[in-house]
Amino acid sequence: MPPSRVQPFTPESIRLDGRVAVVTGAAVGIGRAIATAFARFGADLALCDRDADQLASATGECEAAGATVTTGVLDVRDADAVAAFLRHAADRHERMDILVNNAGGGFFAEFLDVNDKGQDSLIRENFVSVTHFVRGCVPHMHDGGSIINITSIEAHRAGPGFAVYSAMKAAVANLSKSLALELGDRAIRVNCIAPDVIPTPGIGPNIPVKTPLPYAGHVDDVAGAAVFLASDLARFVTGSTIHVDGGNWAAGGWGRRADGGFDTAGDRIDP
Repeated sequence: MPPSRVQPFTPESIRLDGRVAVVTGAAVGIGRAIATAFARFGADLALCDRDADQLASATGECEAAGATVTTGVLDVRDADAVAAFLRHAADRHERMDILVNNAGGGFFAEFLDVNDKGQDSLIRENFVSVTHFVRGCVPHMHDGGSIINITSIEAHRAGPGFAVYSAMKAAVANLSKSLALELGDRAIRVNCIAPDVIPTPGIGPNIPVKTPLPYAGHVDDVAGAAVFLASDLARFVTGSTIHVDGGNWAAGGWGRRADGGFDTAGDRIDP
């Protein structure tokens, strides 16, 4: 049932004990950080990824933190594989409380150079996979739940060289708002996290830091936002996006210079 609206928060309100979380793309990077954080905060897990070896490693880390873990090696673009994985997870755990749609990816190419096959792959990996998991998980969210969609700062600005990827992340952000309304009467909350400047295996460790904060982020920063959105602390938060980006969305076109001042397109602002 929905949490009491009059019960005050306590340190235990952040705990996820007794809940089951489905996390896609859980083998490395942001997905792995979210999975292991959920395990440390008390959740059991259903994890999937294409990388069997890294998924096994992530599973061991989560089990060491006390979680019961179900895994599936699959491509999130494959609807039949997704359905089979979710049936297995539901049979084992008997419920689902949290869904994190983290799996996704892209490649750099000018829009006119992206062929039909590449475009279809981007759409299915970054958008259609989300719809597969939402439709598969919601029927098992019997006492409300939390759906967390990992988008990107590119969902909120242009993405030159990543036009289709950017468009799909924007589509997921918009879908999340609609689902927040459609699923609200089930006490299911739907929110997004939009990261930027987070070193991951997919983009490499060395990211130029031009954010208002003078340092890059870490995958654990995204995991922290996910724990908040999954917990009772976010019981009245739905249809929203948390930007975990060091202030880049707020900065717009401004970028920090090495001397600490800021530049924007066409202007130079001295400190």
